[in-house]
Amino acid sequence: MSDGRDPVAVRANGENDLYEVSEWEVRSRIDALSVWLYGALVRGGRLFVVVFAVLILALQGALGGLSALTENPVIAVFTLFSVVPAALLAGYVWQADVTTQEPLRLLVATFLLGLLFAGFAGVLNSVVAIGTEELALTTGAVGFAVQIATFYVVVGPVEETVKLLAVRLYPYRSRHFDAVVDGAVYGAVAGLGFATIENVVYVSGITQGIADPLDLIATGSAIAAVRALAGPGHVIYSAFAGYYLGLAKFNPDRAGPIIVKGLLIAALIHATYNALAGVVPALVADQLGVPWFVAFVGFVVGYDGIFGLVLLAKLTRYRRVYRDVHGDGRDRGPASTAGPAPERTEFDP
Repeated sequence: MSDGRDPVAVRANGENDLYEVSEWEVRSRIDALSVWLYGALVRGGRLFVVVFAVLILALQGALGGLSALTENPVIAVFTLFSVVPAALLAGYVWQADVTTQEPLRLLVATFLLGLLFAGFAGVLNSVVAIGTEELALTTGAVGFAVQIATFYVVVGPVEETVKLLAVRLYPYRSRHFDAVVDGAVYGAVAGLGFATIENVVYVSGITQGIADPLDLIATGSAIAAVRALAGPGHVIYSAFAGYYLGLAKFNPDRAGPIIVKGLLIAALIHATYNALAGVVPALVADQLGVPWFVAFVGFVVGYDGIFGLVLLAKLTRYRRVYRDVHGDGRDRGPASTAGPAPERTEFDP
């Protein structure tokens, strides 16, 4: 069975020069130029993605009224309130990391990238929504079926992919990403960034133009409460996908299928939440005679609680095995003490 090397390299005894026969290294100027160009293309591609995301965010601000956050401090307060539960959950996932402590700059960068890349999902979701409306696929049984299908085919996969992209683009390549569980940490932080900008859009969009202070407070508090319940889901879903991205980093031979598995899990949980959130609370409220918001709270707590416990079990298992092989001490030292860096994949310059 092949060990991944060319037959010449397998049989060579060290006396043959295998340069550009079965091996390659930088020897000539064109070799060095090729390495530099590849690195420049990769770095340029990353920069283009970030700049494009910034432009989308700026356009959202111009068209969606995000300036209301700075113009009205009340709206800003409601928006801040709406992300508190998601921030606490992301903090818990960070605390559950039994290995090395992740640098603040990487956490902040991941949060900002998660916030920025949400624009990609917003644009695609809007295009799909406009398309289904133009095709008259938004009403009746057909409209309901199309909406459910959109959750599973577009919304869930796209939103989880852009959140994972935030992790893959920057922290994944850092030497501080030195354990599988780090993927869950950065995934949770990317989910927090996504939830933050999503809440900003919802709160500012719904409260924009309300002049009466009492109406503003009533409307703002109501939408902030709903968004506060929706935010933790983003953290949970992307923490799952991030965990499998971490697993893929340390299993490069199976990286592709592992990443796909993580995205499938995250997208399915996400899409199922979206599909049920519009139906279950209404049915429960109707059958039990309770207010819709009470039923919605019960649904969110139950649904996210189930998958939050599954995520907790995964993190707990990692912590237990880590301590079994390292002792009971909690390693919070420099990342360089965690062992050799993992093998880079073909996507790394």
